[in-house]
Formats: sequence, C-alpha cells, structure tokens
Amino acid sequence: MVCGVYICSICLKQISPHTTAKFLNIRIFDQPCNSSDIEEWEKPFVHYPKPETFSREECACNPVRYFAIFSMQRSGSGWFETLLNSHINVSSNGEIFGKRERRASVSAITQTLDRVYNLDWLSSASKNECNAAVGFKWMLNQGVMEHHEGIAEYFKQNGVHAIFLFRRNLLRRMISVLANSYDKSNKPLNGTHKSHVHSSVEAKVLAKYRPKINATTVIAELKHVDNRATRAIDYFKSTRHIVVYYEDVVGNRT
Repeated sequence: MVCGVYICSICLKQISPHTTAKFLNIRIFDQPCNSSDIEEWEKPFVHYPKPETFSREECACNPVRYFAIFSMQRSGSGWFETLLNSHINVSSNGEIFGKRERRASVSAITQTLDRVYNLDWLSSASKNECNAAVGFKWMLNQGVMEHHEGIAEYFKQNGVHAIFLFRRNLLRRMISVLANSYDKSNKPLNGTHKSHVHSSVEAKVLAKYRPKINATTVIAELKHVDNRATRAIDYFKSTRHIVVYYEDVVGNRT
C-alpha cells in the first residue's frame, strides 16, 4: 500500500519466444481512509482532499477541517489569523476575496472555495501535505452579504466551519478605521502605509493622530455596523458556526 492506494496486480507476459512485446495489467483502487476513531456527528466536517497541484503522500489519510473567518475591517482578523497560522498544521490564506472577480457571482465564489479546500490555493500560509485545517478570512463587504444564500448552502454541503470574529467595542473599531484611513493617505511611518503596526514605536507614531467623529451621526453608524454583524450571523445560522469577539481572545489566549 502506498498513500492509501493499493496496486493490486502487475502481470508481465511474453507472447512468444520471438517477440519482445509485453503487456502490463495494472489495476489501482483507492482505499478508503480509516475514520473509525472519528465521532459520527463529526464525520460530515472531516475531509480527505486530493489536490491537483501536489501529492499529500503519507498524509493522504490525515483528516482536514474546513473553515472561514467572517469579519469586518479593523476587528483584529489579521492578528487572529496569525495565531491560527502559528500552528504547524493550520493554513489560513488571508483575504482571498479581496479581488472582485473572485466574488462576482456564486459560481465564481464556489470555484475559488473549491481550490482552497482542495489544498490547491498556494499562499505563504500553505502547509501543504499535512494540513489539519484550511481556510481564509472573509470580510462581510466582500460578497458575503450579497451571495449569502449560495455561500451558506456550499458550507452545509461541504462541512465548512464559519467563525465570526467581531469587536464588542464598536466605537474603538470606528476610531481604528479612521486612523487607518489617515495613515493610508498621509503615511506618517517613513512614507509607507501600514495596516498593522509591528512595534510599540510604530504604534506611538500612529497614536498621535486624533480622529474627529461626527457626534450627530455616530450612534446611527454604530447601529448600522451592529445590525450588519447580526444579519450575517443570522444568514449562516443553519451552518456550523461560532461567534468570537476580539476582546475576549486578547483577554484569554487559551
């Protein structure tokens, strides 16, 4: 047996003493991976992908879970994804639906999802053969709300875990959005725009900016953001999902 595949027989036969022609009779069958140690309720969420771009080799029967992180900009999704990718067998591939053509229709979305979950999406986060979980992060304004019915159906059919990551303090998120917009246009960090700072020095530079908030519209804007998150969770209530808040993860790393 090699990588979950049995080569059943190889037959070499000479037709006569005067010919060198040989016939190979090779039959190859896929051997199902043993999933006896997996609970029945969990089997719909366990997969054994067969990528087209490489061979999983000895890891062919290592089960893989599929996930997607639904979030909003400036909600800690980049940091959260870094935590996941620090695991040697977890791959979270970033904002793959940032490009419009990938989210132009349900068909375009499902084609992209197929590549990701078949381990054929190559990125710096790819762990290749021995992946135990694979996914990406998906901002709500990147086609999720417009195509939620088709996406939810895909998730149910393919056993994808939906992880909703939001911030409890929506006012802090709003300030972060304004600060990021300022940084993008003014580039105070040596003339470069950084969506995420990587040192206390960089953080202090950006902290000098004091955004102005319109007091007459701030409540309505915060309610709009909150309602958007609530609707997103409701759209995917029939899928396997969990809701996580940035502040809770920061406060409890376990």
